[in-house]
Amino acid sequence: MKGVMRFRKKGKLNPRFIGPFEILERVRTLTYRFALPPNLAGVHNVFHVSMLQKYISSPLHVLNYEPLQLTLNLSFEERPTQILDRQERILWNKVIHMVKVK
Repeated sequence: MKGVMRFRKKGKLNPRFIGPFEILERVRTLTYRFALPPNLAGVHNVFHVSMLQKYISSPLHVLNYEPLQLTLNLSFEERPTQILDRQERILWNKVIHMVKVK
């Protein structure tokens, strides 16, 4: 069985999930122990179900797992890969440039 876990929130109410990782055991009724990779050794490996999302496997789904580069305070930096769209919003007294980034 595999699961995906919520790691950090970026922006307003936008959960970010990493994984999938193998579930080793059910610790209690609402907590699970995961097999984490060595680069997440500083993260406790027991998670509450509210931080998890079910992983539905498919033979067509090929996982491209890129290991996270964590800093000492267990945060990571997301880097943009492509600019998808640009817009300008004109308000009463200023112009706001908006960029949609992948």
